[in-house]
Amino acid sequence: MTRRELVRKVFDAEIVDEETVAPQCKEATAERSPAARVIRSAVRAVASHEAVVRARSVLAYRLRKAPRDLGRLVWFLVRGVGRWSGKAWRWASYADLRADARAARLSGDADARRTAQELIRADARARWAKLGIFLRRTVITAAVVIVLLVLLALLDLVADRAEMPGWLRAVYEVRDAIAAGVGVVRAWLPWLAVVGVIGAALWEGRDRSPGAGWLTRPDRDDADSWVDERMVSRALAHLGIAPLNAFLKNGGELVYTVAARKDGDGTYAQVRLPLGVTAAMVTDRRKVLAANLGRAALETWPTTGEEDGVLDLWVADKGTLSGGAGDWPLLHDGFVDVFDGVPFGLSQRGLVINAPLFESNWLVGGRPGQGKTNVLRVLMLGAALDPTAELWAYVMGESPDFEPLAPRLSRYRVGMDDSVPADAVRALEELLKEMERRGTVLGEQPGQPPKVSRRLADKPGLGLHPLIMSIDECHELFQHPRYGKQAADLAVRLIKRGRKYGIILLLATQSPTKDSIPKEITRNISCGVAFAVADHVANDGLLGAGKYRAGVRATELRMKTDRGTCVAVGVSDNAFELIRTFYVPFEDGADMVTPVVTRAMAHRAEHRPALSTHDIPREIEAAPVDHLADIDRVIGGEPRVRTQTVLARLAGHNPTEYEPWTARDLRSVLDEHGVPPRKSDGAMVVRADDVAEAITRRTDRDEAREPSGNQGVSPVPSLPPAPSPDQGEQSTGRRTGAACDTPEHPLEQGSADTVSGSLPDMDGGGGHGD
Repeated sequence: MTRRELVRKVFDAEIVDEETVAPQCKEATAERSPAARVIRSAVRAVASHEAVVRARSVLAYRLRKAPRDLGRLVWFLVRGVGRWSGKAWRWASYADLRADARAARLSGDADARRTAQELIRADARARWAKLGIFLRRTVITAAVVIVLLVLLALLDLVADRAEMPGWLRAVYEVRDAIAAGVGVVRAWLPWLAVVGVIGAALWEGRDRSPGAGWLTRPDRDDADSWVDERMVSRALAHLGIAPLNAFLKNGGELVYTVAARKDGDGTYAQVRLPLGVTAAMVTDRRKVLAANLGRAALETWPTTGEEDGVLDLWVADKGTLSGGAGDWPLLHDGFVDVFDGVPFGLSQRGLVINAPLFESNWLVGGRPGQGKTNVLRVLMLGAALDPTAELWAYVMGESPDFEPLAPRLSRYRVGMDDSVPADAVRALEELLKEMERRGTVLGEQPGQPPKVSRRLADKPGLGLHPLIMSIDECHELFQHPRYGKQAADLAVRLIKRGRKYGIILLLATQSPTKDSIPKEITRNISCGVAFAVADHVANDGLLGAGKYRAGVRATELRMKTDRGTCVAVGVSDNAFELIRTFYVPFEDGADMVTPVVTRAMAHRAEHRPALSTHDIPREIEAAPVDHLADIDRVIGGEPRVRTQTVLARLAGHNPTEYEPWTARDLRSVLDEHGVPPRKSDGAMVVRADDVAEAITRRTDRDEAREPSGNQGVSPVPSLPPAPSPDQGEQSTGRRTGAACDTPEHPLEQGSADTVSGSLPDMDGGGGHGD
């Protein structure tokens, strides 16, 4: 067996003392001191600041691209000198005029050739004359300056400056300062001249296409979303617009009155187009423009600016419009002042749009299932968070979309039978009556304020609180064979006059055609909202005439893909807004509306004061119908109309009053006013001249009975009479929520009820008493 020897392992080491270890420990302790940590954190904060990071990235990029940039600058310098040389040669050789003379000679036009040659000679004489004038002025100026300087030098030799007047000493000080400045600059003047010439040559030789995105573009993370003036100019140059192509081909430059700049979630620019080109020509080629910019049509919005020749262009960053708007800001807390508006959605710039309600009326429309009812519900839900607001809702169909709002609604009618449009017409009549009452109340206030304000709305005794009526599927009401025409007339009168009295009308429809929505409503509506629509007719029916031509188009919105996204006008100071609306869920398994309504009811119970019967203002009674004036109106300027036709037109004009009429009723009214019976072609007719003469006689008779003196004119209510008894028979249709306990004519409840069927007493609390 082999014997192994144990070998000990030796470690190399060094013995140190305290003097050697102490400095190292002190350095480590100093590095771990609070001051060092603060300095290191400050340095890291500065280094990570957005501006520093941006400057570092741009500087690094420019250093990497320095050779290319140097080459560009050299090329700019050479091209600038070349352009100067070309301009100098054309000026010295009269190249443009000689080209005209050559073209005239080739065409055989002797008069044009002679004119061009005369222009060359005249221009030559003018040039020499200008040169002579310049030289003469230069010599005279130099002589005057030299004489003054010599006189000042001689005077300085013979006189003491201390004895000179103050103004003369100031002249010498200015002269000495100028001489000293010239002495300092003289050494640098050649270099400054060289630098100036090089800078001017670089500027002359620069790229004429606008934009300098190559300087800062690499710093952007969203490089695909970058849009600058050069890209816009190139995109416009390839639209196939002949005048624009000719302008750019001849070296023209587009003028950007607003340079391309970041605007919310996109880029905005404003371009003044050349002669012969309108913004409408560009909007008609919107899809081509979007393709040239690398965008979808929905992300590219060219519209007409303040002038037809000004193009407003907004281009969204890629993908920003595909996301939703997020949660409604008032979903969990917060309240609303109707006079300030209701959060409605996010604009294309990513800003929250506060939907204006006071002094505004709304028309919302689009294809089914795109979000119009949700918008109406969001507006009503926001208004419910104002404790002073009174809400009415009428749904022309069997839809539960507004069921959660029922406890907060003063009136709520839903159904497809004739009783619902009949109630809606009565509600519109009562709103007109309420409008007249509010006008009288405003006239009685100190200073006679022209409209309802927050201060007046907070006084319950005046009854000037905001009153909002919504009608969903309003096309069913306006197209109703019995009540449609009357409903349209009442709605138009409310929209035109009710806004300053705190009466607001919200309309929603999925059939925005010229037959379903009266033109007067579209013309006078304040806020138009269009979801995806089928054609330009529906687009302009919701947003206003000419909007499609101006580039404000909801036809570009896609079914399902762009659900919840709409084009709106009147909701802000901009020409239009592309809005992603807030969605408050109310569907199977999700109900976020009821908690908001519960919060609104509790808030209203806390802040709404009880109304005193002594504070209720007097009501305006409905004026009797002027049958003779109505007959004159339906005749419409025709010389004679058959009595049966007059009866039919009267029934269409005011169904509640004239539908029960027969020929005997019409004959009795005509006899009462002295209109003789007439017969034409074997049929009884009413002559327009006879009716006009009867109105004139009645007017003269009334003026003769009127007492002398200025007693003023009482306001004439525009309220039609009460509906006929047959309309009161309503065996179908549903009254749900608070509307079940609301009388049919709350404006006539007397002193025991609240003003105009509005806010009830506090005794009833919430629920149906609301």
